[in-house]
This record gives sequence, C-alpha cells and structure tokens, in this order.
Amino acid sequence: MGTAPGIFPVVGHGITLVRRPLDFLKSLSAHGDLVEIRLGPRRAWLACHPELVHRILMDSRTFDKGGPQYERLRPLMGNGLVTCGHEGHRRQRRLIQPTFRPSRIADYATVMGEEAESTCRAWRSGTKVDVSAAMLALTTRVTSRVLLSDSLDAATVAEVRNCLAALVQGLFIRTVVPLGPLFRIPTPANRRYRRAFDRLHAIIDSVVDERRRGTPRDDLLGSLLEAEADRGGASGVTGREIHDQLITLLLTGVESTAMCLGSVFSLLPAHPEVERRVHAEADAVLTDGLRPGLRELPGLVHTRSVVMETLRVYPPGWLFTRTTTRETELAGLRLPGGATVLYSPYLLHHDPGSFADPDRFLPERWLPGQTAAAPNGAMLPFAAGSRKCIGDTFAMAEATLAVAAIARRWRLRPLPGHVEQPRPAATLGPRALEMICEPRRRVPAAGVSRDPNTTVAQAE
Repeated sequence: MGTAPGIFPVVGHGITLVRRPLDFLKSLSAHGDLVEIRLGPRRAWLACHPELVHRILMDSRTFDKGGPQYERLRPLMGNGLVTCGHEGHRRQRRLIQPTFRPSRIADYATVMGEEAESTCRAWRSGTKVDVSAAMLALTTRVTSRVLLSDSLDAATVAEVRNCLAALVQGLFIRTVVPLGPLFRIPTPANRRYRRAFDRLHAIIDSVVDERRRGTPRDDLLGSLLEAEADRGGASGVTGREIHDQLITLLLTGVESTAMCLGSVFSLLPAHPEVERRVHAEADAVLTDGLRPGLRELPGLVHTRSVVMETLRVYPPGWLFTRTTTRETELAGLRLPGGATVLYSPYLLHHDPGSFADPDRFLPERWLPGQTAAAPNGAMLPFAAGSRKCIGDTFAMAEATLAVAAIARRWRLRPLPGHVEQPRPAATLGPRALEMICEPRRRVPAAGVSRDPNTTVAQAE
C-alpha cells in the first residue's frame, strides 16, 4: 500500500465533490491507497483501500467520530448513538440494542409488511407515482411506529418526512464546503434548512412531553423513559439524551432505507431478467394474498440479493469522516492528532480490485454459495467494528419485504425519455424518481401441470 501527495487546487475539492462527487471519488484510487485532499481550507486524507478502511473502522479509539460531517450532524442530532464519541458509545449502544435484537424483528416485520402494502394499495394503473416520496413516506411510517408506536398522526408523519428530506439535502453541502458563515446567510435554501431543523426538534419534544404524561408503551421511547425514571441505575439517561436518540434514529432509519428502495426500483426496469426473478419470487412466496412478514423472509432469496447489490452499486451512506485522537501512522504516513480522515463505501464498492465488473448490476453475486462476492471485506454498506450500524438487520428486512410487497402487485416503469440519476447528498439515491404503475397480471405457465389455483407472473 502507498500514499500519494496532495492533489488539490487552491480552493480545495469541496466544489468538485458537490458537482461530480461520484466520478471524483472513483478517480482517487489511481493516486494511491491514502490520498490527501482539501475540504475548503482543511486538509484531509481519504483511504482508498479496504484494508486501510477496516483499520480505521476497527480502531474507533484512534479514529473517532469527527471531521466536518459530524461537526454538521451534531447540532442536528446532538450526542446520540451515531455522533457520540468513543468514550460514550458503549453505554449508548447497550441502551438502544434491545430495540434491535433479533427477537423484536418478528414484531417489526409485521409493521413493515403492513406499511409496504398500504403504500402501494393506493396506486392506480397507468398513473404516475412519485416513488422517491412514497418510499420516504413508507420508511417514515415504519420507523416512527417502531420508535414511537402511534404517537404521530398521519399529518405529523408527513411533516417529519418533509423535514428529514430538507435536512439531508442541506447536510451534504455543509460537510464538503465547511465554511460556516456561508450557511448563516438567509438564502432560501438556508431558511428551508433552519425551518426543518426547528420543526423536527419541536415535534420530538412534543411527543416526549406527551408520553411522559401518558401510559407506558413497549417501544424505544418507552424504554428510554423507563431508563430516565430509574435515576439510580447505571444508564444515567437524561431528557436531552432521549431527544438526541430519537432524532438520530429517525434520521438514520428513514432516509437510508428510502434511498435504497428508490434505487432498487430505478434499477429493475433496466435489468428485465432480474426484475422477472423478483416478480416470480414474490408470486411464489407471497401466496394466497399473504402479507409479507418474518416467515416469508427466508424465501425471498433473490429479492434480498437485489437489495444487497443495490447497496453495493448505490450505498446510501457513501462518504464518511473520522478524526484522529492522537498522532498515528496510516499507510506509512504520520497523521497528526486532530487530522480528518475519510472513507467512501461507494469508492470501495466500485473498485475492480474487489468486485468483477464493478459498474454492472449483478445481484447473483449475493446468492447463497457466492462466497467470493467481497473477498477482502470491501462491501461496507453498514460500516464495521464497534460502530457498525445497529439497525443493519432491521434495514435489510424492511427493504426486502417492501420490494416483495410492491413487486407482487406492480411493475414500475420509468417515464419515457427520462432517466433519474442518483443524487449524492448526506445520503445517495434518487430524490425525484417518478414512475408509471402497471398492474401485474398473472396467467398459468405454459406447459406446466400444477394446481389450477396456482399462478405465476405473465411473461414480461
């Protein structure tokens, strides 16, 4: 492994990261395994090799959460599970972990299936659907039910969804162009960000206050309020921490899965054989009008592989920063304490040294038995180490069940002459994906003898 000298213009790479971020990231491996870049006036080092990235992720004491990304996230998310430093992370993770233990996924899978079916039940044949908005609405409803039960009515859920969309758009530019005074100017974009920021925090405060006065419930908020009430316990939960954890998990739980689902439906029409397999599997597994749930998950093998390959091609979490807590060596270079270090799952996932035909959408990489899909640990949609995403199993179940529920009823076609490209912001995915609904008719498979009540999807 080797390092490269800094490759930066005087004004830094922030503008390039805004204008053509994905091409820029893919170009960096040619300059070495650890490349120095500039984010505004700040020097930073981007790790381009999976071994370096794993070293960063496995040593969270040295490479702590920090850098411009987390400097912008902390005012929004506070000191929650995602943004807290190494010293407070273990206690916070233990507090949240019971909500995401495998035994709870069964309950959540029912919620996921209900909301996925509700999302597509209202669609009509031949109509145009804003898929990006629909997926964001779906994941907002699922996440809010898991965290807050039914504390949010439909209008407030929609308001939360809109706030999250505005905040994610604004966070990215604040990360790659970390010049604070620019974002205090009262431009329309800055005002939108501020309004969304204030409103989301007000909604969460209102929910917490109402629940303190009400009946305890078996959800994350209920667990946090119980821990707060146990003031003599080891958790030491405060009202501020409850607020921060809810904001954190709403933001991370809603946006990333919505972006993944939007990317799935943008990719399927361009890969008809893959789409056919997804439709056939939905028909075979979700028989007799079954609502998809935990029992159906093991049978959705192809659907899960499509979700995994989508996470490889368009990882919602595509660029992250860390800060060194002390002077350290990385790829033969001495980095000072306080240095900004970046890694990009998008860059790793598109490296031909790790994935054959990295720019092709090939879900079969992830079918059972394909153990060489990521031989060097280059597949990192949920990070690794002690800071690995706490909701990775939850997110995979939610996305898989949602794709299956929609694929059973509908084929989504792109608008004629329109191609929606993924848009990098704080997350990566299509943000204005509109598609046409086509109902899926089912007809008997020619030449196959079987029960007359069993049907398969019409050839497409």
